[in-house]
Amino acid sequence: MNDMKRYTTLFLGVIMLMHVSCKKELLDQTPTGLLDASVFWKTEADATIALMSAYASARAVFDRDYYFEGQSEYTRVRGTSATSGSILRGDAYQGGNYDPSGYGASFDKYFQYLYGSVHRANYVIENITLKMLPNASGASLANLETIIAEARLLRGMTYFRLISMWGDVPYIGKIIYDNSEVTQLTRLPIGQVKDSIMADFDYAVAKLPAKAVGVGRAAKPAALAFRGKLNLYWGSWKKNGWPELEGFQQNSGEAQTAFAASAADFKSVMNDFGLTLYKNGDPGQIDALGKADILPNYFELFTPKANGNPEVIMAFNHSGTPTNPSQGEELMRDFSGRTIEGSQAWASPRYEIADRYQLTTTGEFAPKLIPLNPTTNAAARTTLNSAVNPNSYANRDYRMKASILWDYEMCIGLTALKSTGFSPFIYRTWAANVTIGGVKYISYNTDGSNSGYIFRKFVRNYEGLGRSEGDFAWPVMRLADVFLMYAEASNEVSGPLADAVAGLNKIRARGNLPALKADKFASKQAFFDAIEQERIIELVAEGHRGFDLRRWRAIEKTWGPPGGVGVWRIDTWGAQQQRYYQNTIDRVYQQNYIFRIPPTERDRNPNLTQNIPWR
Repeated sequence: MNDMKRYTTLFLGVIMLMHVSCKKELLDQTPTGLLDASVFWKTEADATIALMSAYASARAVFDRDYYFEGQSEYTRVRGTSATSGSILRGDAYQGGNYDPSGYGASFDKYFQYLYGSVHRANYVIENITLKMLPNASGASLANLETIIAEARLLRGMTYFRLISMWGDVPYIGKIIYDNSEVTQLTRLPIGQVKDSIMADFDYAVAKLPAKAVGVGRAAKPAALAFRGKLNLYWGSWKKNGWPELEGFQQNSGEAQTAFAASAADFKSVMNDFGLTLYKNGDPGQIDALGKADILPNYFELFTPKANGNPEVIMAFNHSGTPTNPSQGEELMRDFSGRTIEGSQAWASPRYEIADRYQLTTTGEFAPKLIPLNPTTNAAARTTLNSAVNPNSYANRDYRMKASILWDYEMCIGLTALKSTGFSPFIYRTWAANVTIGGVKYISYNTDGSNSGYIFRKFVRNYEGLGRSEGDFAWPVMRLADVFLMYAEASNEVSGPLADAVAGLNKIRARGNLPALKADKFASKQAFFDAIEQERIIELVAEGHRGFDLRRWRAIEKTWGPPGGVGVWRIDTWGAQQQRYYQNTIDRVYQQNYIFRIPPTERDRNPNLTQNIPWR
């Protein structure tokens, strides 16, 4: 068992004694019942156990980020599998709204859990700093400083998420022993909070080792990547503005400075640590249409086979059965249908994502798919470019087959931890007896897809673990994302650079796509469009797209201006499913750019002001 899993499991034995629950309200964070310093905070093992509690708390607010993908245009999230009341099973995300609009008032619980994560990190940082560092020296001092650096990275990541959603937030940088300590807190301007986050990241960059001590532990590349990401977001906000955040000012000079610093950090991650894409970016092999014995390497990247791979710069570990079923991930349950261990497909691709997958033959977009109803159109299955004709998906980016299923694509069925053999996905033909090529099958069964597609990404294709017992280390920072963020940041400063174009081409190569043609990086805007395209495909369902749309001020570009007719989401048969942003007023757009400060926190602390669109 790796270090992260061992210590996380050990922590569960003392969590009730430590009693620093991340379920508490922001203003109810009193850490009563903490372990007595006379018996704890004596050894590096004590410090590591406490650190693992901070990792567990941070994991609870980052490892279901795929739900946030529903706030964009290419993934539908119809709910969550998170169980209310469970610290380790996604409770932070429970009750959130993951539609493309109207979500900003639905994350009061998430807000509280984020501060729970901050509290755990503060507990580690303060106790080691005050009770252990004064008596430490040599290797022990260095090791303790590394533990502090990991805790400060987690705290910085958590505050980064807070400002990304709420802008100005209260800043708590120490252990809270009594509610009276926080009842007078005010929201600090985002710039001040950003500076504190940057200080945490700077410390982590200085003190973390070049290579992590174990899977799931952070190292210097992670700190550099998150520092770069913070500057990238800051640059985006300063360039594009954030009018919904009171007092925030655009500043092109500050934006350029942030973009330059961002690019420098990303470049270091790319060049200084020997990191590589999974299997060196080799696309691997791909099976014929309608078969799935051989899947591309991109598929493996999102299974436990990739745990510990250098592409995954930082991840949060999960340990399923038999190690610790309470800490299993539920990706199978959330991304697959009933055919696979009775899963529920809370997240599924929208119809529109299919047209974003380019052709391996040209590197360009294929002709748009034509939605046709096979029950009323006898030629629907054979018409060229029909969305229900399997041959319309030939010669596509390998990541398409690795990520989604379309009609007559196969996946492995699983029941009671055993394989039930291949099952063909046929939209609206659920759990039916079908014969294909003379072979009898039972078709894929799901109540989660209303687009004509279902995800393959994140879904295990081997037996032995149930839908809630996965042991995949959820990636919160990948090298591919660093390539893309470096390209974006450097493009803002200098326009398309050769190494940035090379990075995009490495990512495209894993989909067996040809290199970008010259016109795709002939200008700053053309290259940004190419970067956005790769972010959509490479990072689909990982939780980035909604945050990108907000920092780019691109909601109107995606859904149309206020007062417009709205945009329908359809399925492969041409049926209209959901309509978003119809006759939507300015205020709703504003509320989608910034989240509501929880009213319960404002009731308990009148000093907490409310964001402009929510007043």
